Amino acid sequence: MIGSLMMCVSVVILLAGMIAGITMGIQQNFVLAPAHAHLNLVGGVLLFLFGLYYRVFPAAGRMTLARIQGWLHILGSILFPTGIALVLVGGKAYIAAPIIGSLVVVLAMALFVVVVFRTRAAGDRVAGT
Repeated sequence: MIGSLMMCVSVVILLAGMIAGITMGIQQNFVLAPAHAHLNLVGGVLLFLFGLYYRVFPAAGRMTLARIQGWLHILGSILFPTGIALVLVGGKAYIAAPIIGSLVVVLAMALFVVVVFRTRAAGDRVAGT
């Protein structure tokens, strides 16, 4: 199920983000702080919340759209912060990476909106409200 996969990937990403944060603190070099923050928020927190939603509403998690959304968000949550890090370290020559990554994340979020509203609509029909 996509929800379980998203939750598992999110905790690995959060662990990587925490280790990166500790490393930055030890080195007193916070150049990559924006990448670290996006890794934790987009890759860790959001991915976990999406996965939790799919676990709480299993019918939503079985939707093809949910699987597409999940995989897109996993891809974007890695590409976006990596792209930010590339720009911070390598310069504007790498600007396409965070732009593409952010667009993938926004697309995944838009798909999640559709999933939530479809799930709500299906629930309303089932519950008769």
